[in-house]
Amino acid sequence: MTNRIAFQGEPGAYSHEACRKARPDMEALPCRTFEDVIEAVRAGSADLAMLPVENSTYGRVADIHSMLPQSGLHIIEEAFVRVHINLLALPGTKLEVIERAMSHTMLLGQCRAFLAKHGIHRVTGADTAGSARQVANMAEPQTAALASELAGEIYGLDVLAHHIEDQGNNTTRFLIMSREADLSRRGTHGMMTSFVFQVRNIPAALYKAMGGFATNGINMTKLESYMVGGSFTATQFYADIEGHPDDPPVQRALDELGYFTTNVEILGVYPAHAERY
Repeated sequence: MTNRIAFQGEPGAYSHEACRKARPDMEALPCRTFEDVIEAVRAGSADLAMLPVENSTYGRVADIHSMLPQSGLHIIEEAFVRVHINLLALPGTKLEVIERAMSHTMLLGQCRAFLAKHGIHRVTGADTAGSARQVANMAEPQTAALASELAGEIYGLDVLAHHIEDQGNNTTRFLIMSREADLSRRGTHGMMTSFVFQVRNIPAALYKAMGGFATNGINMTKLESYMVGGSFTATQFYADIEGHPDDPPVQRALDELGYFTTNVEILGVYPAHAERY
């Protein structure tokens, strides 16, 4: 055991914050790409991977779902992080001297009202934590960063304004993944099962494949499609359902799903997080 959890981004990223929140006892290992995060766990450099899958404002994180089936990893938990955006600047800087704010384009778009009110121009940076690091190294008091409080703590910046995002409910959902599956029943809010499947090339295959979940009273909380191998005819679906594969209604639904699909692969069985509700 390395007691490490890998995430994509620089120290201070929101994925880093998710690691601290979900696994405060583990060392967070920053990685350059999502592929690097997965490989770190597969190679044994880390025990767990923290991967963002969707955001309440911007939808799913591009490419993640297509990586999961090939990763060789298993979902063992989900985590939710409320994306609080803060204006960070060099120590001792006053808000009135700030002329520019640097961050990832998505965060810049989420703080339009605050930036307009204070006459602050937007500057696109590589990412949130990277922008905080750059502001710390630039030594230009007029330039601030939009990032997490954790980024300010790491790079020695002052928080000039807390929680300046336009929307008050922006949340990112993460999946915690491991080399080993955990099929045990755990948690206090029920179980979730995530899986992928491809439907057979027959009329109404998707409709028929989904019928078993409706007739067995299984709540499907997510169903998304994406192309496989760049083909317009090969479509894979990713689904989240409430329940455990050993529950009789889930068993019946998955059995029926098998009649209309070419393959079904369970990606993980994990406890539903309280913040889901």
